Amino acid sequence: MVRDLKVDQMRQMSDDEVGAKLKEFKEELFNLRFQMATGQLDNPMRLKAVRKNIARVKTIQRERELAALAAAQGQ
Repeated sequence: MVRDLKVDQMRQMSDDEVGAKLKEFKEELFNLRFQMATGQLDNPMRLKAVRKNIARVKTIQRERELAALAAAQGQ
């Protein structure tokens, strides 16, 4: 299980690290969905937490994308 990260911690990561975290969270979500389908899921609230973590990572990626675009247009 991938531990939850605070937004501040994620913002301090490099782009590659953020992408790696996104991949980890997506893999965990897949595993949790598989456990749910087979009836082996212990904590159904973990699904919600992982989905929120994925949304946080994607938000940070989009913020960085928009900041890079604004910097490029400002030159």
